[in-house]
Amino acid sequence: MTDHSPDPRMLAKAETLTEALPYLQRYAGMTFVVKYGGHAMGDPELQRDFAEDVVLLKAVGINPVVVHGGGPQIGAMLKRLGVESRFVDGLRVTDAATAEVAEMVLAGKINKEIVSWIAAAGGRAVGISGKDAGLVRAEKVQRTEPDLNSGIERHVDLGFVGEPVAVDPTLLNSLARDGFIPVVAPVALGADGHTYNVNADTMAGAIAGALGAARFFLLTDVPGVMDKQGELLTDLKPSDIAALKQDGTIKGGMIPKVETCVAAVGSGVDAAVILDGRIPHGLLLEIFTRQGAGTLVRA
Repeated sequence: MTDHSPDPRMLAKAETLTEALPYLQRYAGMTFVVKYGGHAMGDPELQRDFAEDVVLLKAVGINPVVVHGGGPQIGAMLKRLGVESRFVDGLRVTDAATAEVAEMVLAGKINKEIVSWIAAAGGRAVGISGKDAGLVRAEKVQRTEPDLNSGIERHVDLGFVGEPVAVDPTLLNSLARDGFIPVVAPVALGADGHTYNVNADTMAGAIAGALGAARFFLLTDVPGVMDKQGELLTDLKPSDIAALKQDGTIKGGMIPKVETCVAAVGSGVDAAVILDGRIPHGLLLEIFTRQGAGTLVRA
């Protein structure tokens, strides 16, 4: 007798679609800002997964905006050119020559690579930077550090490193309405006419706030915020984050990431998510499943 029972794999796919349905309905027409970088950017398979995820979001009526980093690629190019890098609080000290290389790598090579990945997945992407149409205005970052001899705080000139002070989302809204996926490189103009290299996490958070995004995703090289037992913390409020920083649970490179998320939520984003970019299709798992895949921060 022939077995006509359905293939369990096909049933699993159908159940996945059923589970995703309420999320598809909830997020239709909304904007998601995704900061993309880290390990996933250098892995061809993960590049393809990411591009497919972004194209799928657009296809189901969500408006994704991609903001990308490129620190390792800038470092590699500077090394090839024999230029030494120095960092203060994780920010690269950027003289005029370094700023020129950073813009070339970010707004040129990396930006157009991401556009091409999205095109290969069937999407229509447009590569821009914070300089285009006055999208982001930056001002010079001010930093201090203690003098090694006296311990007295002294000013450190980071050169052409900026932070966003204003975002005009007109261009992004126009591109989204016309069916395009904006891909944004983190360089911006200052009121002084200089070009500034901006931390990609910070720029993405500022753009998410200006757009009133439903979700802001920070793709990183870690699963999210972990407790002291190494377990993933899936749902946090700003008050929780303050306590976790105080007791040392959140430390090191995770501190600026959670602070960026808190700032984004405070500026009008419904929720921010710290997510492991190394998980295949992690973006879709976070958005369209009950369990999720990262640490969600909301007011």
